[in-house]
Amino acid sequence: MQNKGLIKFFAILFALVCIYQLSFTFVATKYSNLAKEKAEGDFTKELKYLDSIGKEEVFLGKTYNEVRDNQLQKGLDLEGGLNVILQISVKDILVGLANESNNPGFLKALKDAKENQEGNQDFIDAFFKEANAANLNLAGVDIFGNRSLDEVIKFDMTNAQIEPIIKQKVNESVESAFGVLRKRIDQFGVTQPNIQMLGSSGRILVELPGAKDVDRIKTLLQGTAKLEFWETYKIEEVANYLIAANEALKATEKQEVKTESKKAVADSTSNNLSELLTDKADTTKTVFNPLFEKLQITQQQGFSVLGYAKISDTALIGGYLGRKDIRANLSNDISNVKFVWGKADAKNPEIVELYGLKRGRDGKAPISGGVIDDARDTFDQQGRPAVSMQMNGAGAQQWEKLTGTVSQQGNAIAIVLDNIVYSAPGVSRGAISGGQSEISGSFTVNETKDLANVLRAGKLPAEAKIVQSEVVGPSLGAESIRSGMLSFIIGFSLVLLWMVVYYGKAGFYANLALLVNILFIFGALASFGAVLTLPGIAGIVLTIGMAVDANVIIYERAKEELDSGKTVEEAVNYAYTWKGAMSSIVDANVTTFITALILFVLGTGPIKGFATTLLIGILTSLVTAIFITRIFLDWSLSRNEKIEFSTSITKNWFKNLNFDFLGKRKIAYMISGTLIVLSLISLFTKGLNQGVDFVGGRTFQVRFEKPVSAQEVTKDLVAVFESAEAKIFGNDKQLKITTKYRVDEEGTGVDAEVNTMLFNALKKNLPATMTEKTFVNSYEGKNAGIMQSSKVSGTISKDIKTNSIWAVLGSLFVVFLYLMMSFRKWQFGLGAVAAVAHDVIIVLGIFSFFYTFLPFNMEIDQAFIAAILTVIGYSLNDTVIVFDRVREYLDYNSSSDFKGLVNKALNTTLSRTINTSATTLVVLLAIFFFGGDSVKGFVFAILVGILVGTYSSLFVATPVMNDTMSDKEAKKMAEFKKEE
Repeated sequence: MQNKGLIKFFAILFALVCIYQLSFTFVATKYSNLAKEKAEGDFTKELKYLDSIGKEEVFLGKTYNEVRDNQLQKGLDLEGGLNVILQISVKDILVGLANESNNPGFLKALKDAKENQEGNQDFIDAFFKEANAANLNLAGVDIFGNRSLDEVIKFDMTNAQIEPIIKQKVNESVESAFGVLRKRIDQFGVTQPNIQMLGSSGRILVELPGAKDVDRIKTLLQGTAKLEFWETYKIEEVANYLIAANEALKATEKQEVKTESKKAVADSTSNNLSELLTDKADTTKTVFNPLFEKLQITQQQGFSVLGYAKISDTALIGGYLGRKDIRANLSNDISNVKFVWGKADAKNPEIVELYGLKRGRDGKAPISGGVIDDARDTFDQQGRPAVSMQMNGAGAQQWEKLTGTVSQQGNAIAIVLDNIVYSAPGVSRGAISGGQSEISGSFTVNETKDLANVLRAGKLPAEAKIVQSEVVGPSLGAESIRSGMLSFIIGFSLVLLWMVVYYGKAGFYANLALLVNILFIFGALASFGAVLTLPGIAGIVLTIGMAVDANVIIYERAKEELDSGKTVEEAVNYAYTWKGAMSSIVDANVTTFITALILFVLGTGPIKGFATTLLIGILTSLVTAIFITRIFLDWSLSRNEKIEFSTSITKNWFKNLNFDFLGKRKIAYMISGTLIVLSLISLFTKGLNQGVDFVGGRTFQVRFEKPVSAQEVTKDLVAVFESAEAKIFGNDKQLKITTKYRVDEEGTGVDAEVNTMLFNALKKNLPATMTEKTFVNSYEGKNAGIMQSSKVSGTISKDIKTNSIWAVLGSLFVVFLYLMMSFRKWQFGLGAVAAVAHDVIIVLGIFSFFYTFLPFNMEIDQAFIAAILTVIGYSLNDTVIVFDRVREYLDYNSSSDFKGLVNKALNTTLSRTINTSATTLVVLLAIFFFGGDSVKGFVFAILVGILVGTYSSLFVATPVMNDTMSDKEAKKMAEFKKEE
């Protein structure tokens, strides 16, 4: 081996770098554990302690914050926390760019784009498609040709010319939203946050490992922080309209007979305000008041609060007051009134206030949040939590004018955030100068901190909706670490043992290289800032099984050369040449690398973590097998040590094999054909158990103290959610619950409602002392309640399914092209793709047939697609080894018997095929039995795929390649190779 000294130098240097990078993880973990001990389960105290030491030097001159940022990051499934994908509303951005145009064609194009948007299609592309189909002139002054865009869009531009401009503006808005969200997260104090834009889709991924207060964070992320200051109407200015609205609704709404009691809100025939505001005596008269049975209006003149209603009735009341036929009753002096609800009071969380805001002709607020320079959480004069705001110069002037007007009129200023009135103070001391203002009301300390945070960070340019979310409790994360490490240790130990048993001293050297490989993988993950997930650990363990593949190929080739009469040194030297084992190793790893790369590009969250470790593992395995193992072998040879690449037990295994694989291909075709037909029948009749990733829905992993009946729980859930399913997950004390209830409706209010309904439905099976709060919230040591939850909206599930299909088809196509170019014959590519298609169909068929029988999760989701792509890579790896040997025989063999050469290639590579499959299967079995419930279905798919893939590389890929090659072409190819 050339430049051995240089290779040793770089190997030692890289190993030292890896150790250095991993040292930060050990130090950060030490301080994290210390913080947990001091906090005694209080997450706020834990964060406070870590913040207090953030700037202290703790290791090699680096502060704790620097050490923490450089540690190996753990994913949500190991650390616990929150993972969400936010969809920035491109529709809202387009409306803003069009200056809130009311053009009917524009509005219709937006509506049609939303309805007709295809899976994985950006909304903006769908919009331009609809606009072009309707021949809509987007350059018109009432759409994008308005004043705000007149510098870039001219009246004579075509839609095709406008499209790239609008796309750029939309991207700028999404980037602005990205910046705002990053500021909010940074100020929230979550450790090791990860936020990234997902292509040009308008989606933003936010990962917050260790986050506990999930509902609070969701609210923080979704709030647009659109702050406005409005004048309010007083009750006496709006009451006549409310009475008229109630009268008008009597003619259109279904009558409900009710008995009026103590405080009547309106007399059915009265339009007199004084009567309306007067307490009435008890009566048994039946009345019908569509509006006032839902809205209790204020009974004191001069109030800016118009009335009170239950939160559950706000949508109905808003619909009433916004109807055109009802608004026709508005008098001229209040014709532009805007009705807005207030913030719920913590003391009366089900009741909200109704306000009427004074809108000018332009419909805009007198003052917007853009004038806010700074915001701080504080306390008002009564000691209540509040938010203090400082305005800029222009804002201060506007504030002085507005407060002066309100002081004279005796009404109030509504402080509105995201279309909710947070407070509506009056002004009794005249105009306020200086631009200082304050928001006070029914706040908690955390709410004022978050409100000040979002005001400082700025408002989002458009609404942000959570379209996919996953919450993992810290207790479940700790369990995942234990199960993941156990599977890692067991799998790793079995591989080490097998290599020594089969290859003797050479196997021991391969094991040393494998240990170096593990160091390189973890060091690379820490260096690149990659996130380690449970599927990532599975990827590392799988890499261990596949890492020996390169050593196996080299050793098997060296054994062949020894059998041909070469010395050990000559055999080793030849095995490490391109003509020896290197071409096979490169071809096999390139095909696997391609599938892992596609998975990395299209995957998200834990699946991307799996792809990351697989990609790194492939590269480090190549380096350690080709260079590190060679250093150990050369060192051993220099000491004149005896190396045989086998032991007394395995010395004669797989020698002198002459099995007629091609002669058995008809039987193999019958077996494969039968399995494929049965798989297709099951797929078309029974179908697949599609997870929420593909169909949308909510999933909860709920743990109980005692065994529960999944069937009984399902009945209880259906009674509440109408459609729901509960399955045993791991053991009969744990269920996986799925429902589509209100999955496409956004907001923490909806999520809270679902959590409440779930708690009530399961209450009889939960500990008597468990409250809804402890059932829902995450905390250390939790052993019952919701351990993990996720939500995928219908919109993003279509995209996930589309991406998954393209991932599988794309990997097949790319690999076909690579093999066709590498082997110069399309038959090689066809054989490989046929074998892979065979494997995928059978794995799908097995999942289709058995998902109702086997006691673990067999859903078709992103993890399953990762497993399928892993199977594709592995199957191709096997197939390419055989094809490489066929190519070698064609290059150097004097025989023109093509079928004979193919059979010989299969027999001489059989030991490598069995060895690699055996080590990988042993590792996978360790993961399957000890790696935790959440990865069982994922690992089972790979297990089945490797078994089927090993079979197909022997009995499908090569026979298909052989049968599609005509005798004339095969003979010609063999002769051509001999002449070369």
